[in-house]
Amino acid sequence: MKSKFKVFILLLFLTGVSLFIRTHFNLTVWFHSLQQSPCACEKCLSEDKLLLMQSFTSSVDPFLSVNYNLSEDAFNWWKRLQNERRSFSTYKTTVERLFQMFPPTPDLTEPSPDCCRTCAVVGNSVNLKRSHYGPLIDFHDVVIRMNFGRINGYEEDVGTRTTHRVMYPESAVDLDNTTHLVLFPFKIQDLEWLIMAFTTGFTGKSYAAVKSKVQANKDLVMVVNPAFMRYVHDIWLDKKGEYPSTGFMALVLALHICDQVRVFGFGADSDGNWSHYWEKLKNKKLRTGQHPGQHEYHIIQQLAEEQKIHFFTGH
Repeated sequence: MKSKFKVFILLLFLTGVSLFIRTHFNLTVWFHSLQQSPCACEKCLSEDKLLLMQSFTSSVDPFLSVNYNLSEDAFNWWKRLQNERRSFSTYKTTVERLFQMFPPTPDLTEPSPDCCRTCAVVGNSVNLKRSHYGPLIDFHDVVIRMNFGRINGYEEDVGTRTTHRVMYPESAVDLDNTTHLVLFPFKIQDLEWLIMAFTTGFTGKSYAAVKSKVQANKDLVMVVNPAFMRYVHDIWLDKKGEYPSTGFMALVLALHICDQVRVFGFGADSDGNWSHYWEKLKNKKLRTGQHPGQHEYHIIQQLAEEQKIHFFTGH
């Protein structure tokens, strides 16, 4: 009887030990999963609670997709940017046509603990001249360039790689087969241009010359969400200016799709003129027009001071 009791006690002890080890192991795994970084970078943007609390709203979809429904309120804000007179119904019909031709969802790399998505946002400021940033820019996974930003002849300062080219019809350029065309639409005609520039050719009129056709890979086309443009204006810029610059919207876009962001080629020259690195400045009083350029620049500086981005100011 005593030996049976001893065996029972031993089994009870071993069961308790086994249960403790399993529980301890599960708690360790659970705690480790809480501690695991959302990306493989030394510091991930998504870990920065201050950025999340102040301006960053991940629930705003940066890009249009076949399943995204823009609110009429957001449409009414967007249609005022360039005096769009057509209706919300026309907008929705145009977007339906858009996704019959282009990818139904944006081509994005999802966040992963095994991956560090690095982004270089390359503006067109004259401050890039003689900067020698080219090799550093090319080092990034994603290299976002703006509008007419030139490469040939400026490689030492601006790099050679482009993965995403931000544009609107009036600033369109031809792309190679590996570069994403990222359209910032300001009116329904911009969406129509995108369709026709890949098919029949665009014949409409605008405030500036527009390319009839564009060379690009239609499977890499991405269209920025008008609600995202409003979010940048209302939240990030506190409604200053008529609407954000293409460059500033591209920067906020990078904050949404990257784990680390480095910024190049933003800001005025030493005389306060906002000019491009490939141009010889003729107008000595060139400013930023409808965009709150100085306010945008201060926000970029603040993000850099708070170590949310790396900002390379140039020579």
